[in-house]
Amino acid sequence: MGILLSVDKLSAGYPSGANALSGANGTADNSGTLEILREVSLEINQGEMVALLGSNGAGKTTLCSVLSGLIKPSRGDIYFDSINLTALAYPEVVACGLIQVPEGRKIFPNLNVKDNLLLGAFKRAQSRRHENLEKVFNTFPRLRERAHQLAGSMSGGEQQMLAIGRGMMAEPKLLVLDEPSLGLSPLLVEEMFELILKLKQTNLSILLVEQNVGQSLECADRAYVLENGSIRFSGTPDDLLASDELRVAYLGI
Repeated sequence: MGILLSVDKLSAGYPSGANALSGANGTADNSGTLEILREVSLEINQGEMVALLGSNGAGKTTLCSVLSGLIKPSRGDIYFDSINLTALAYPEVVACGLIQVPEGRKIFPNLNVKDNLLLGAFKRAQSRRHENLEKVFNTFPRLRERAHQLAGSMSGGEQQMLAIGRGMMAEPKLLVLDEPSLGLSPLLVEEMFELILKLKQTNLSILLVEQNVGQSLECADRAYVLENGSIRFSGTPDDLLASDELRVAYLGI
């Protein structure tokens, strides 16, 4: 099982005037940049599900944006499937097979379900979009039932399912799920994590970025804890749960 994603001493942030947009805590450096991530290193192996845990403002979404090419790092390197992604823009990152399902779903509410899904194959796997559409419908039968329904008229759980399905249309080598349970009822959270486990069983590599600690640790092979932009812990779920200090200080359980 080889390494698929390797992040080495990654630091990144925003212009200090844009700190309200980041949703994360940070400190401004001499260049006027608000540094959110500080020397972050992590790895994901082929076929592995890794949980990135941390409270609101820890820097999780900023890290997702850097991995996806939406934000350029100030220092450090990102290697994905032996390709250096550090300086690539997001369309090139998508073309390499690193696909992000963003926080808040970001579906197109005025398009129907089928058209939302087809847009997922715009940059990658376009020639196989109809075959992949069928695979998504087989994985998420509810999306087949609602193929011609406007996406904005669906429930929050169905919209999250659609966002994940759209990501699957691009044949991801690594699927980054940014807060997939955010805003869902407890019942829908249970359903969402059942779907995530179903995806894991396909041997898909997944980075699960979540505040929901308990459910995430039940799914993940390994976990990292991000606090104030730095990695405070890495190890197996059992290792994390065995540490009273980590559970209380970083996870709140």
